[in-house]
Amino acid sequence: MKLIIQIPCFNEGDHLPETLAALPRAIDGVDAIEFLVVDDGSRDGTSEVARRLGVHHIVRHRTNRGLAAAFRSGLERSLSEGADIIVNTDADNQYDARDIAALVAPIIHGEADIVVGDRGVRDNQHFGPVKRSLQRLGSATVQRLSRTQIPDAVSGFRAISREAAQRINITSDFSYTTEMLIQAGRKRMAIMSVPVRTNGAVRPSRLFRSIPHFIVNTTATMLRAWAMYNPLRAFVSAGAIAFIVGLAPMIRFLWYYVSGDGAGHVQSLIIGGVLMILGVITILLGAVADLIGRNRNLMEQVLERVRALEESLRKEAEAGEAGEKPAERRRAG
Repeated sequence: MKLIIQIPCFNEGDHLPETLAALPRAIDGVDAIEFLVVDDGSRDGTSEVARRLGVHHIVRHRTNRGLAAAFRSGLERSLSEGADIIVNTDADNQYDARDIAALVAPIIHGEADIVVGDRGVRDNQHFGPVKRSLQRLGSATVQRLSRTQIPDAVSGFRAISREAAQRINITSDFSYTTEMLIQAGRKRMAIMSVPVRTNGAVRPSRLFRSIPHFIVNTTATMLRAWAMYNPLRAFVSAGAIAFIVGLAPMIRFLWYYVSGDGAGHVQSLIIGGVLMILGVITILLGAVADLIGRNRNLMEQVLERVRALEESLRKEAEAGEAGEKPAERRRAG
């Protein structure tokens, strides 16, 4: 069983040596451990540092494309390199690498498809009170949207089985954490959480400029992911609200009309009619979106089969190479 530990990086040349030094070289149940660095357009020589330190695989983006894109690139490369388990960790050594063994154990034992490291946000001394409150609120929201019980939904310290990685398709440009859980929950994957330790922050987060920026982008990511996998419910709910709100001015107009004073309240008729029509249109759009969603599901199934075919071809090629070497030795003898 091969484990690949991937590390998305953006200008992490100073912190990468410490992070790599802390990574485990052996774990019970794992035959091989390899490291993968995704250099997301760094300008400080991160790739050169990784190469000098003997990192097995390096993926480099010419420009900074964001954390979600770096995560996607890491998954694709890890799959192509034959990883059975993929662990994602931060380059600034925020997560205690000694807990990687606990993170991958449920996957090794066949108990989970995805395991998320729980930093114990409520009591973590490395988090301020504002960050604790936001983390708890965000995690509670993701739990509801994804139908999972993960207490630390935005933790980037997570292990993913090969099968789960083949089924996950991140579309966000901001972060992968919440969208991944919503997708995995809706696809009925087995998701677990294990407690992990953290180290103190060595620099401010590079994912967001400020707390409001983080809130806006995370909220948009969660709503987009939820609507993507629940289009009918999302559009019908919005359309029903518009229709019901439109009923109020419509009833008001009818009341005055029956009373003989309808001429002075035409604006209620117009507002109510517009809102009710908007509601009906939104509901119809929900039906169309649901059909599009069914088509997306079919495309994802095709993508999964393509990935499975690529894996089969890769294994055949490896078996062929292994078979050629003894034959070559016999001919040479």
